[in-house]
Amino acid sequence: MAEFTPPGTRWVDLPSSFPMKRGNALYGARMAYETWGTLNAVHDNAILILTGMSPDAHAASNTGNPAPGWWEWMIGPGKPIDTQRWFVVCVNALGSCKGSTGPASINPSTGAPYRLDFPELSIEDGADAALAVVHALGITQLACVVGNSMGGMTALSLLARHPGIARSHINICGAARALPFSIAIRSLQREAIRLDPHWNGGDYNDTSYPENGMRMARKLGVVTYRSALEWDGRFGRVRLDAEQREDDEPFALEFEVESYLEAHARRFVRKYDPNCYLYLSRSMDWFDLGEAHGGDTLHGLASIAGVHAALVIGVKTDILFPIQQQEEIAAGLRNAGCDTRFLPMPSPQGHDAFLVDAARFAPAVASFLRTLPNQNFITERVA
Repeated sequence: MAEFTPPGTRWVDLPSSFPMKRGNALYGARMAYETWGTLNAVHDNAILILTGMSPDAHAASNTGNPAPGWWEWMIGPGKPIDTQRWFVVCVNALGSCKGSTGPASINPSTGAPYRLDFPELSIEDGADAALAVVHALGITQLACVVGNSMGGMTALSLLARHPGIARSHINICGAARALPFSIAIRSLQREAIRLDPHWNGGDYNDTSYPENGMRMARKLGVVTYRSALEWDGRFGRVRLDAEQREDDEPFALEFEVESYLEAHARRFVRKYDPNCYLYLSRSMDWFDLGEAHGGDTLHGLASIAGVHAALVIGVKTDILFPIQQQEEIAAGLRNAGCDTRFLPMPSPQGHDAFLVDAARFAPAVASFLRTLPNQNFITERVA
């Protein structure tokens, strides 16, 4: 499978070798990123965005790529993350197939894709790789690091591993550790991919591709990304029209919600590499910020230093990263001496609300960023 890099992507070469948390190292690896706005003379107006598992670095339209990005309503002149004030950097996650080095990339030592020869991937590796992009752009300290979903995990890891790297933090639908329900869902997704005969131990191609496994994995994911409240309001028990049904097939799709999941999955499966899906999914299961603190997550959060202000947003209908996880983040950051605001959103859209509920999320992010001073606290960084 090929990588899926959007137009306008730029790259930063990672140090070679780039050590991985769980052993081994990457050589000749790189990180994909895009930017918006202008870095000021003292380099203190930078905001870093860390994404969920699926998105690329194209969070919004820019001169390199005028197509709308996945967070188009959030980033730009006069928007909540105002590029007239902020220099915004979005990185594609290490291990992805959207430009950054991952299992679909060419292994320089063999000339063939890494596939399962890619080193074991952790959230911490993604945090260290994102830091390499920040430093390559001449930024010593970020004004803010924004992380949503998996990116919320990566952001917390970045702040914990590199004290003082950011003066503020916005954590949206993130988590400081993986919970059993989320682990169980991701385990089923990975099993669906691995049990597809065309996965072939990770050695597949465009002709022999684990499409059914990827379809099932994506459907499982989409079910958890939204809420039962939204499924009911959006689809109810509406059945497909007669011409939409395949009555000659036993147990064929019958309800509109089934048709929606099928169409969504088919759009996704050929645009994301299955091995990358496996690696990034497992990296979330392994993540626990309290790992270095005897399993005490609050202690791990309280050890974060150098962050002066934080906004933590959760969604009451989120079943994948439930709202108690954002409450935990907020409590831990307060224990670290950070001025933290916790905002529980009543969005009906569940985990994916931050991608679609502009009416609620845009004002919250804009209000928080307006309160941030233009002062660089570089002298207060922790060594």
